[in-house]
Amino acid sequence: MIDLTVDDLKKKQSVRATFKLPHQTILLLNAVARQLGIKQKSLFDQLVKDPENLTELARRAEEFVGNQSDRRQKTFVISRDSLLLINKTVKKENISRDLLVEASIGRLLPIIDKELETHRRRKSLLAEMKENLRQQELTLRRAEKQLGGRDLLFEVLEAQVQLARKNILEMDALVERGAAMEDWC
Repeated sequence: MIDLTVDDLKKKQSVRATFKLPHQTILLLNAVARQLGIKQKSLFDQLVKDPENLTELARRAEEFVGNQSDRRQKTFVISRDSLLLINKTVKKENISRDLLVEASIGRLLPIIDKELETHRRRKSLLAEMKENLRQQELTLRRAEKQLGGRDLLFEVLEAQVQLARKNILEMDALVERGAAMEDWC
């Protein structure tokens, strides 16, 4: 069995840290976390957990600099270990914490771009599915008029339409979750 130490447990402890970041950067982290169904704390910790990546980001941080005038203070809940690693890296690389955090979150841009494209495709397919449902409902009404509500074929069609409605509700929820990404753009 692996023994735990007090220091190990404290590293996992959550702390609050405030950074001054561009509004778009804050929205980016929120949108990706929501889309992927990950807590912001977990996503943030994932972005800064690797010391080598963080050092490389610190050296290239100028590439990620956003709008300097649109910066806002944002307090994040992160692990103590993540905060210590950020502080160690900024001291070693002589860079601001805000810039390092902005660069770290900026790594999410390719992910949001890919997810946004998938979201657009989902919306398009959902619209198509809703049109298909509308056609199925018309067919169901015709079947009821022509065959009656107790006909076996009518009952099968009715079950199919009910399943399609249920599935479209689930798809609507999935697409709605992706709406935060549209706000990010």
